[in-house]
Amino acid sequence: MRLTDIHRCEIRPGRLVTWTLHPTTVEGVAELPDDARPPAYVQEAHVRTARSVREDGLFVPTWLGTAFDIPGRVDLDVLQGALRAWTLRHETLRSGFRWTDPGPRSPLGDELRRFTLAPDAVVLHREDVGDFQDGAALPRYLQDRFDIAADALTWPNFIYSAVVRDDSTSIYMAFDHTNVDSYSIFRIPHEIHQLYTAGLDGRTVDSAPVASYVDFCATERTHADGIDETHAIVADWRKFIARCDGKLPNFPVDLGLDPEGPLPTQKLMREWLTDDADAAAFEAYCRPYGGSMIGVLAATALIVREISGQQVYRTVVPFHTRARSEWSDSVGWYVGGAPLEIPVGQVSDFDGALDLVRTALRAKRPLSRMPIARVLKLLGSDFRPTSPDLYSIVSFVDTRGVEGSEHWQDLNAYGLIRVSYGDQVCAWITRLHEGLQFAARYPDTDVAQKNMRLYVSRLRDLIKSVARDAPTARGAGNCATSPHRPAADKLPISTLTRP
Repeated sequence: MRLTDIHRCEIRPGRLVTWTLHPTTVEGVAELPDDARPPAYVQEAHVRTARSVREDGLFVPTWLGTAFDIPGRVDLDVLQGALRAWTLRHETLRSGFRWTDPGPRSPLGDELRRFTLAPDAVVLHREDVGDFQDGAALPRYLQDRFDIAADALTWPNFIYSAVVRDDSTSIYMAFDHTNVDSYSIFRIPHEIHQLYTAGLDGRTVDSAPVASYVDFCATERTHADGIDETHAIVADWRKFIARCDGKLPNFPVDLGLDPEGPLPTQKLMREWLTDDADAAAFEAYCRPYGGSMIGVLAATALIVREISGQQVYRTVVPFHTRARSEWSDSVGWYVGGAPLEIPVGQVSDFDGALDLVRTALRAKRPLSRMPIARVLKLLGSDFRPTSPDLYSIVSFVDTRGVEGSEHWQDLNAYGLIRVSYGDQVCAWITRLHEGLQFAARYPDTDVAQKNMRLYVSRLRDLIKSVARDAPTARGAGNCATSPHRPAADKLPISTLTRP
């Protein structure tokens, strides 16, 4: 599933239909009692950050989404049934948050409480918006509608839509981040197709109940609340943040940011890095060290050393927290992060960087099981977040094992990223059946665009050279021996940075 924004996912004209929760369903929420299961730390941090930014006068949409086609003329009643069945499958979609009653010390209320609808209370409301013949007007309308309907500070905070035509129907679904992560998004096209096909045939999908992300939140929070500021994990993070000048790391190249200026707008960058053959060869080369994720981080460490001249690459590496198989089919935000420091100035080639990354990840990955928001809360005055994105990321995900992924191209399937404001870089490298795709949102400055394009160009060159020279380089025991390898393996041992 290629990652992009709503303006670059090949939206064709048609009749727009949308689904949200029915107004009577939403009105009934006020009478619901509190759900004893608390929000996950990552959910609470996300909502609090959104409120803080909004209070400062800036609306920063942060929704994620998916887009895919259903071939042929669609039956809207059957599709609505499929969408409702899918909503009921994932409890987080009928669960939301509200603030406790305001008081003199906290006029907005300061405690976030959960509420959860009963399954039989979930009723979808369908709206026939009308025909769109302008290929540019429809994406703009959808983005504006999604910004309001999938907002972190309102509930419900998701919306489904369909652009209906005689030959096919395109589905567009948007969710506030509290409900989904990228893996959740990747699973949606197959699940909706499965439910829709079953509905056409007059049958139900025979599947086991899906574990609830709401239950996971409660379990994770109980575990996280069991540590205090003296815990070794907190000490590790405190040292890491201190070495990052009291902040979580940004992407270690010059982004042209004005420290005193307003939060900048962001731009989207997306392009192919390699085809399937080169991606497979790169993976094979990196496998002894742990695979392509290790390779991407090692390559990044070398490249940003070349661009920025820093000796240590510091970053927060995202890891999924679906530690048990029962969570594998569940929609939710199952992501943690581990602090990583790569002293790339100590090595002169790609193999050396691979070895450093492997060693560092083995040591630090267990830290990703503790929510960063819990750690930061325990750090207290030692840390003050200053951005909607707490840190920059370089993420790698292999999607080839996702059910239905082999059909994504035929279904015109996309993962949707909302690009709005931010001073960080969020980069995603995705392994698809067709190869490796790169997508990122980054600050919209001339300096950032220049350095991000340089980074992506060098990343592509390094991956391809490793892939194509792998037998020679592996046989020699040193990637730098290939005369075709670009300069990334011959970088001067200088320095590096990160947000």
